[in-house]
Amino acid sequence: MSAPPDLQALAARVLAAPPRRTRRLVALAGPPGSGKSTLARRLSGQLAEMGHAAPVVPMDGFHLDNRLLSARGLLARKGAPESFDVAGLLRLVDALVAGGEVIHPVFDRARDIAIAGAGAVAETDRTAILEGNYLLFDAPPWRALAGFWDVSVFLAVPEEDLLSRLTTRWLDHGLAPEAARDRAERNDMANARLVAARRLPADLALGTAEPLPGTRTPA
Repeated sequence: MSAPPDLQALAARVLAAPPRRTRRLVALAGPPGSGKSTLARRLSGQLAEMGHAAPVVPMDGFHLDNRLLSARGLLARKGAPESFDVAGLLRLVDALVAGGEVIHPVFDRARDIAIAGAGAVAETDRTAILEGNYLLFDAPPWRALAGFWDVSVFLAVPEEDLLSRLTTRWLDHGLAPEAARDRAERNDMANARLVAARRLPADLALGTAEPLPGTRTPA
C-alpha cells in the first residue's frame, strides 16, 4: 500500500510553483472518501508552520440546496457533477487568482447544507488550497478550472478502501449498516468511478490507501 504523502515535501513543491496571477492556487482532487479534506487541512497547517498562510476553500460549498435538487430530480444523486453550482465555483476561482479578500461558502455536512459567506481568504494570503471531487474533471464546464491551478494533486485510493470509508461516514451520520452501505454503493461509488474515469492529468498523483492520521472518516 502507498504511504500517506510527505507533507513537508508537498508543501515545498507548492511553494516552488510560481503563481500564474496574484495568488497561487493548489487543487486537491480525488473521489469521495479519498482524504482530500484531511490532506488539505494538514497541508494548510504545514504551510502555516513554514510561514505561509494557505486557507482551504472546499468545493462542497457549491452544493445546490436540497430543495433545488429535489425540484430537479437530483436529490438521490447529490454529489454528482450536475448537483453543483459550477458557474459559481468558476466565478470564485477567478476572484481568488485576482487577489484581494475573497468570501466563500462552506458546506455543513452535519446539517447537509451549504452556508454562504462562511469562509474567507484574506488579502494577505498568497496561496489558497481548493479541494473537491471535480477540480480535475474532464467535462465542460468543469475542465475550465484546470487553467487556474498552479499545482494540482490527484488522490487515488482503491475502490474497496473507498467503499469502507464511505460506509463508515454514513454510519457516523446515523444510518443503519445496510442503509449506510447502500448509500455508499449507489451514489458515492458511482461518483468515485466517474471522477477516476474522467480526470485530467495532475502535477502530482498520490496514493493514500491508508487513511491519513488524525481522522476516522476522510472526506
